[in-house]
Amino acid sequence: MVILKSSEEIKMMRESNSIVAEVLGGLKDLIEPGLVTLELDKYAESEALKRGAMPAFKGYRNFPYSLCVSVNSEVVHGFPSKRALREGDIVSIDFGVLYKGYYGDSAVTFAVGKISREASELLSVTKESLYRGIEKAIPGNRLGDISCEIQKTAESAGYSVVRDFVGHGIGRALHEDPQVPNYGVKGRGIELKAGLVIAIEPMINEGTCEVRVQPDGWTVVTDDDRLSAHFEHTVAVTDDGPLILSKTATSH
Repeated sequence: MVILKSSEEIKMMRESNSIVAEVLGGLKDLIEPGLVTLELDKYAESEALKRGAMPAFKGYRNFPYSLCVSVNSEVVHGFPSKRALREGDIVSIDFGVLYKGYYGDSAVTFAVGKISREASELLSVTKESLYRGIEKAIPGNRLGDISCEIQKTAESAGYSVVRDFVGHGIGRALHEDPQVPNYGVKGRGIELKAGLVIAIEPMINEGTCEVRVQPDGWTVVTDDDRLSAHFEHTVAVTDDGPLILSKTATSH
């Protein structure tokens, strides 16, 4: 069941998502070669608690950490660990909080030091596909308009779209209806109405769209071990156009 939010609820969700954006901004400043990814997790949890928010992922379906940290060929849901980041890595960080009863959720893929031209292009196209999708989040459009735009942007640049994992509605629950695929047909799916809040999150692969889950039961990797990137914003559909809730002046 799709739950539309009131303007007051959207204001509340902007608060929770602003916390997410602030924490991601702080994480960006920490990322450098040699950093152990567990340090990112500790920072994110500490900063959320300082702001009166609870990390959304920790304990969710028994996920053991506050952050999802996915490096290089890891697509999503990677575990923070004692692994140190290396020059040339790309690292996707997905973070969410629960604040005053509402969830915020956003993800960014960062460069670690100087990265290859190929990796840089993948990040650029993935981010572009997110914003192209967001542009379609207006009343009267269909959900497939968002999905189609993301797919078209990624595939026209020679990349593939992960199909096994999708975006989602968000509000008082971390995952609500509808599911938001990153591939689809224009004009298909539910009609978008003011008050709909969704997490749009393209996961774009350098090679095959096929993925597999690692033995930890969470970490998703590309089937061909090539790079993957992930960007996500929580977006409200409003009569004045799409409103990105998880964005601050300094965020992605």
